[in-house]
Amino acid sequence: MSDLTPQSETPTPTTDKITQAARETIYLCNFRVSVDGEWLCLRELNDISLTPDPEPAHEDPKDPIAIERLNLMNMAKLSIKGLIESALNLGRTLDSDYAPLQQFFVVMEHCLKHGLKAKKTFLGQNKSFWGPLELVEKLTPEAGEITASVKDLPGLKTPLGRGRAWLRLALMQKKLSDYMKTIINRKDLLSEFYEANALMMEEEGAVIAGLLVGLNVIDANLCMKGEDLDSQVGVIDFSMYLKDGGHSSKSAEGDGQITAILDQKNYVEELNRHLSASVNNLQAKVDALEKSNTKLTEELAVANNRIITLQEDVERVKEESSYQLESRKALRSESAADGQVLGETRKQLKEETLLRLDVEKELEVQIGMKQEMELSMKMLEKDICEKQDALVELRQQLEDLRVINQQLSHKSQSADAGSKQKSEAITRLEEKINQMSGTVKQLETSEKDLVKQAKNLNSAAGKLLQLQQQ
Repeated sequence: MSDLTPQSETPTPTTDKITQAARETIYLCNFRVSVDGEWLCLRELNDISLTPDPEPAHEDPKDPIAIERLNLMNMAKLSIKGLIESALNLGRTLDSDYAPLQQFFVVMEHCLKHGLKAKKTFLGQNKSFWGPLELVEKLTPEAGEITASVKDLPGLKTPLGRGRAWLRLALMQKKLSDYMKTIINRKDLLSEFYEANALMMEEEGAVIAGLLVGLNVIDANLCMKGEDLDSQVGVIDFSMYLKDGGHSSKSAEGDGQITAILDQKNYVEELNRHLSASVNNLQAKVDALEKSNTKLTEELAVANNRIITLQEDVERVKEESSYQLESRKALRSESAADGQVLGETRKQLKEETLLRLDVEKELEVQIGMKQEMELSMKMLEKDICEKQDALVELRQQLEDLRVINQQLSHKSQSADAGSKQKSEAITRLEEKINQMSGTVKQLETSEKDLVKQAKNLNSAAGKLLQLQQQ
């Protein structure tokens, strides 16, 4: 560690970064994996001395259980930090094959298994963290959906598989931190499943539950129907958290460009599907509006005919009423003997006037209906025109998106061709390197022969000199 610390009294930013990187790397090398019962645990090595984190006053710094808790908490920190950073850099929804996400679930599984009490069954002792997770349903009713979904998943036969499925569903709902805080706060219930010095019973569990809040910024889309969660082996891959600067920046940039092109292509295809579906829906609405328009025109024609007939009836009633008035005047000049006829005439006149009023009211109602139908027809025509314009714009956008899709496909093809050319160039370079290594070996053998010949010539020259001296 003396080589990694700066020599001057005032540390510079560069030396601080180097020291921090060295500490992180040495920390990852500061533990080993050992088997304890049915699961893997992390135990600290004493080969490298670093300044440890401050321990609580009541704990022994050499207590192996405390060291295990601290190691698991630090691994959870690294896993959550790496998952958030990689997910934000990736900028898209995570799936089940994403390596940092798989490692996060493995670390959480180790944290939940720490200090579990073994339950005796017919098949022997069993340690499973599915029991503590089932408590969430009792403490938080909204978690009942996750528990029901886990129980309904086909192919899950063991409590371990159900616990793993529960963790994935809680992460997709962005409720994992809330659920963990809920069960950690009820240590009276957790004591049935965990030992007193387990991670979930100590303050490290509360720290991990607080760190899980940062995962709410991640969108995960995990499919568990085809995944075998019962028989997976949870092994932590420490190489993911070591500092590795040996990757080529050019290959990373090329992979990033290809990933961006593929993401953009998938986005354009999805947008094309949505636009085609919306175009079909708009076309169906336009057809329905055209049918309703024709039906309304027919009803309007019928209403016009009805209005014409009512107007004719009104004219006829007016003529009859005028005739009745004239007959009434004529009857007044007649004798009083015709009084009965006059009463009947008056009665008939009242009936005719009532009929006339009813006809006029019906005429007014029909005229109002006609006006309303004309107004609705105008609004429908305006709506149809607007939707047709929108349909034309959507079709134009669809054509533009198709052009963009073709361009993206050409770009992806060119990128694939470039990668193929690079791979071919690499193979050619390897062949040249092999040829050059062969020529180097031949030159080395020829050099050895020349050295031997030179030695022989030197010995012969020495002999000749001796002969000449004699």
